[in-house]
Parts: sequence; structure tokens; C-alpha cells
Amino acid sequence: MRALWKGALSFGLVNIPVKLYPATAAKSLKFNYLHKKCGAPLGYVKRCTECGEEVPWEEIGRGYQYEKGRYVIMEDKDFESLPKALTRTVRILDFVDISEIDPVYFQKSYYLIPDEIGVRPYILLREAMQEMGKAALGKVVIKEKEYLATVRVQDKSLVMETMFYADEIRNQNLFPELVTEVEPHPKELKMAKTLIDNLASHFDPKKYKDQYREALLEIVQHKIEGEEITAPKEEEQAKVIDLMEALKASVDQIKQRRKKSVGSKGA
Repeated sequence: MRALWKGALSFGLVNIPVKLYPATAAKSLKFNYLHKKCGAPLGYVKRCTECGEEVPWEEIGRGYQYEKGRYVIMEDKDFESLPKALTRTVRILDFVDISEIDPVYFQKSYYLIPDEIGVRPYILLREAMQEMGKAALGKVVIKEKEYLATVRVQDKSLVMETMFYADEIRNQNLFPELVTEVEPHPKELKMAKTLIDNLASHFDPKKYKDQYREALLEIVQHKIEGEEITAPKEEEQAKVIDLMEALKASVDQIKQRRKKSVGSKGA
């Protein structure tokens, strides 16, 4: 796997040479747009809004609009002239408790992998953070954008999570439904807690699968083999108006499901 960039993890006067790798890879089916008439894929054409000509890739540049209709053209060398301390460094500013950060701030995960000469200080930082239960909070530039980021310990590695800034999080007061407070009935609250307790478990990521992708792949395979696709009948949802009744029905459903699960294991 090719590293996104090579640089340093910096805290205080310590600089640890690291390489940045994506920690995740989203799995989904990719569909191309086709011409239904002949089944050929459609091309993507970039056309100039002024002269109407199709523009080849080598003639495409990046521009910043500093006034309406006026742009300054940016070349690759302009971005390369930025200080490497900004573009190739994860600059740690503070150490915090990870529990203090609301997950809404997190964007994407990356592995920070040390170069050979950086293994010793990397492990030292990892072990110190692990023993103290701390995560690092810092800044990093990826693809011409500076992100707030956390660096935390995951098993043997340090994982960096890019984050949104506070002004990028939408205010919940924008939603009038959240402004109105409704006092829950004590019995309803007790039943809701019972339902949560019955569904309580330990997090195991291997337990969850992308059922939509699996079903879509199955349809694709049927079409490749020339089989007819029939839509499954929708199960009718019981219209339960009473909240207490819905909670009780949910708890009973979970209990029955657990009994069946235990019975099938015993068999």
C-alpha cells in the first residue's frame, strides 16, 4: 500500500518520522452510467463555460476566486512552496481524555506508521499514552486542508482521526423538534430501560455485516446468469400507536429471539 505522505509526528522537541496510511476502505458496489440504447459507458467531459470547448486534463488548473468572477491561478509549485513543518507534520498541541470528544467531530481514520529510525520514540509515545489513558490533539494538513486531529492508541499502532472544527458542526437548535421538551412517563422510561438492557452487548465489529451490499451482489449475480429478478413481498408492519404497547412488544420480541438463539445452540 502506498503512503499518502511521509513526514513527522511532533510533540515538544520530539519528531518521530512516520508514514500516513488510510485505516479504512469503504466497500460498496460501484455502478457506471451507461447509454441504455447501446450499453456503452458514458464519458465525463469538462467543458469551458466561456468558449464552450472541451478542455483536456493538461489544460486544467486550479484557481481561487478572490473577487466575483476573478481568479488567481495556483500551480503545483505554489503548494510545494509551503513550509514542510505545516504540510508534512502532525503537530501535537495537547493531550486529552478521548471520552471528552463527542464522536460527531470525527471524520476519517489513518494509521501513523513509524519509519525504522522512528520505532523507538514511537513505541515510547504509544506506551506513555496507553498507561495514562490519553489521546493527543493536534493539527495536520491533508490535500490542501488543515484538519484538527486526534492521535490515539489502537493495539500496536497510533491511529489518527481527522476532525471537524467547532464551526463546521451544525447547531442542534436549527431543528425545532429538539427544542420542545416532553416529560417521559415513569413507566415508559422504565420499560425503555428494560428494552435497552435486553439489547445490551459488547461491541464486536465482526458481528455486523453489510446486508444491503450482499443482497445487491446477489441480484447482480442473478442478472449475470440471466435469471429473472422478482421483488420480495414486504412484511406488513404492525401499526402500534400506544408507546407503552410498542415497548412491551419490543421487549417480548427480544426475549423470544434470545430463547430461539439459545435453543438452536443447544441443539
